[in-house]
Amino acid sequence: MSTGKKFTVQTVLGQVNVEDLGHTLTHEHVSATVAEKPEVFYRRAPENVAKLPNFDDKSIHLGNAGLVRQYPYSNIFNMEFQNDSSNQAVLEDLKVFKSSGGGTIVENTCHGIGRNSAFMVKASKETGVNIVAGTGFYVQMSFGGSDSILSSSVEQLASIMRDELTVGVPEAPDVKCGVIAEIGSVWPITPFEKRAIEAAAVVQAELGVGVSFHPGRDSGAPEEIARIYLEAGGDRHKGVLSHLDRTLHTKEDLLSFAETGFYCQFDLFGMETSLYQLNQQVDMPSDAERVNRIKWLVEDGRADKITVAHDVHTKHRLMKYGGHGYSHILLNVVPQMRTKGLTDEVIQGILIKNPQKWLGVDPDYQPRSITVL
Repeated sequence: MSTGKKFTVQTVLGQVNVEDLGHTLTHEHVSATVAEKPEVFYRRAPENVAKLPNFDDKSIHLGNAGLVRQYPYSNIFNMEFQNDSSNQAVLEDLKVFKSSGGGTIVENTCHGIGRNSAFMVKASKETGVNIVAGTGFYVQMSFGGSDSILSSSVEQLASIMRDELTVGVPEAPDVKCGVIAEIGSVWPITPFEKRAIEAAAVVQAELGVGVSFHPGRDSGAPEEIARIYLEAGGDRHKGVLSHLDRTLHTKEDLLSFAETGFYCQFDLFGMETSLYQLNQQVDMPSDAERVNRIKWLVEDGRADKITVAHDVHTKHRLMKYGGHGYSHILLNVVPQMRTKGLTDEVIQGILIKNPQKWLGVDPDYQPRSITVL
């Protein structure tokens, strides 16, 4: 971003010039109440697996590590991602990320899955990694049927996000969010989720911040989210569609969605499994296939619209528990990108320049007032 302006982004420790963000992972979690949302995440292991002598849903060890990798949402200990054991593992992992050339992570934990702003501050201070906190609303079922938030209007939802971006978050008043992430929806999109998408558009237009969307597991979800957001006044160039690696599987579908102008995010790097527990109809791609799909976009002239991450949110994906960790892309995927013919210019664009453009707020930004009926 060489316009001469100082584009900045709000981190949990204060404003940072986007030129200082470095290699950036645009969709991660350092803490989340995954285990406390069984209706969203938990999946019972198949009976023939659960009765195996080495099946253990209360710990991770060499004897069951392979089963945990295949059935991560059947192990409660693995899903406990907001306690002392996970926090310590995350801190160790972020230090490796920093020493491997990492600079920033965008923390996508929002309302519904237990954002822990105090831990983000601790993690950033202890590891030197910039952490950008997200505000927003996860999928409707993460709130429970009796939660009053579900009856909130577009403006009420917008007011919550606006305050967390400009004033501070209730759980840590000195901390401000720097991005709207992640706005979650299932398929079909529920009325509450539609209002959350529209509210994100309203606040984006007012503040000029970036927005990240979690789509339902259907190939029609990304374009429907884009339509709702754009019709509500959101800026396409500040929108990221997450999880496209498990949502859009053909070249035709991916390039069609890319025409919307949104950033296309591949954020499940390191997740390679023969059976995707959260949707068994989906063939989870390998990392090599993810790189191939990135190449489709690059060859289509859209290298400037790609972001990447791992979406770490369970213990088994951290190094302490035998996982790839937050450093996997830098250590293992980047060399594969080079092997597959992506230039260093393209790679640095994906890891540095594209996140800068998405996250950076123009100091001369003129708010746009949007009314959603």
